[in-house]
Amino acid sequence: MTSAVSITEKAFAKVNLTLEILGKRRDGYHNLASVMQTVDLYDTLEFSEADDVLVTCDDDEITPEINLATKAAQALQRKTGVSLGANISIKKNIPVSAGMGGGSTDAAAALRGLNKLWKLGLSLDELTELAADVGSDVPFLVSGGTSLVQGRGEEVTPISPAKIPKFLILTPEINLENHTAKTASVFSHVNESMFTRGSLTHKLAARIRAGGDCPPEFFFNQFGILAERLFPGWDVERDSLMTLGARDVMLCGAGPSMFTVPPSKELGTAWHLLLTTVQGKRAFLVDPSPAILTEAGS
Repeated sequence: MTSAVSITEKAFAKVNLTLEILGKRRDGYHNLASVMQTVDLYDTLEFSEADDVLVTCDDDEITPEINLATKAAQALQRKTGVSLGANISIKKNIPVSAGMGGGSTDAAAALRGLNKLWKLGLSLDELTELAADVGSDVPFLVSGGTSLVQGRGEEVTPISPAKIPKFLILTPEINLENHTAKTASVFSHVNESMFTRGSLTHKLAARIRAGGDCPPEFFFNQFGILAERLFPGWDVERDSLMTLGARDVMLCGAGPSMFTVPPSKELGTAWHLLLTTVQGKRAFLVDPSPAILTEAGS
């Protein structure tokens, strides 16, 4: 008797070391320039054979209809012409609608996992190209690591691993009216005065390529100027990090999560304990995660 095939994929969160908005495109999206980095906070996806595609999640707010993993499965079926099914079970650890790519990374992991389950043999490059049809952050998250990301997110150029020992991420308890439309809502507040030429992003990317370090003064997120207005109480949460001694606190993606790079692992551990144990906040002390280099179908 043949045993049932089961595959497990980790879906890693991301932070934006830089995020610049270059202008609005004719298709309604914005051109961006960003240095992105995955971290070892991750969701877990399990795949097994089935007649139809069924996505379940241990977070009841994420229904199959809005889950990007469902959209990824449908895109892969259209691309390859397969009519196979799968049970996809998602265990969430990444906060929802927090700026860390939680939904997008689940979609990227779905592409990798289904590629293996269905024995499609697509390369990571082929999956990355397909991922642009699923979501703007999905192409980078197919492989992760450290990359220069441009266009609306579909232009991904891997670069050397960033020399950052630890990230301390804080996710504030901010009630969002519409989780699924959060990023679109943030972009709706963007105006031409916020557009840049992407020079800060390219400067940091060049520094990383040359083997240099990543001092926090090189980090930048254009959405940071909107955070206090869009996320009431965000400044109070930021100040809680700065009171501990954090020098630079950056918004994660479109927020509301924020991150800092502790000056030492020891201080990072101490700050994390104070935030979580004493103050009862949702915080994560995480390492950068390396890129996935092997072909997804192998």
